[in-house]
Amino acid sequence: MTSLPSAPSGTRLGLVIDLDICVGCHACAVNCKEWNDGGYHAPLTDERPYDADPTGVWLNRIHTYEVSESGDGADARVVHFPRSCLHCEDAPCVTVCPTGASYKRAADGIVLVDESRCIGCKLCSWACPYGAREYDGAEGVMKKCTLCIDRIYNEAFEEIDRVPACVSTCPATARHFGDLGDPNSDVSRLVAERGGVDLMPEMKTGPVNQYLPPRPRREGAAGSSAIGAPALSDAAPEGGFLGWLDKLLSD
Repeated sequence: MTSLPSAPSGTRLGLVIDLDICVGCHACAVNCKEWNDGGYHAPLTDERPYDADPTGVWLNRIHTYEVSESGDGADARVVHFPRSCLHCEDAPCVTVCPTGASYKRAADGIVLVDESRCIGCKLCSWACPYGAREYDGAEGVMKKCTLCIDRIYNEAFEEIDRVPACVSTCPATARHFGDLGDPNSDVSRLVAERGGVDLMPEMKTGPVNQYLPPRPRREGAAGSSAIGAPALSDAAPEGGFLGWLDKLLSD
């Protein structure tokens, strides 16, 4: 099986995703697909895209849920939940790989797949608790988010453009990229200010990517909601936002 880096650098490149302002437009997923079709090891294939049972490879997916704290729908709100590889510190997709195709870079913490060594056994997809691995049936290999390493290290780009494709295209600025291993970075400060959380912390994988919870609802003078949909409070369900997130994913 594959080993994790024995001497990681401390740099932890990743994403911070703001669930409060994500509008579910799918621009991030579409631009991810477009960019990686041209710059990836091989095309992100689609099979029978217009049939009743289409299949294809998307490295970034958006899930939409209607959530109600009370349970009767009176305070319901829609939450859009982007999901891609979280580049975990203790990445089970890496340690389960029998060929070394899945690996974690020591320099920046990015988890990648060497498709020339991948045998398509799908063990990594079974080991990933977040469902972030994509099997390309046409190529017979696993594929995943690379944080667009061909963009973020490309010195031909202006510095402002050296971010993943999903970040560069988000119209609501709900996605942020940076070094979460540096407590003074913009993304680390954002996580600290907004109370960013790990996805499914009980799995103990140490995901680098962080999610910012919805902000508290704003009340009008008469106690009704003012601007925006109601947000999730710390009172329900049990465990606050993390409890709600776990319940949402388990459902």
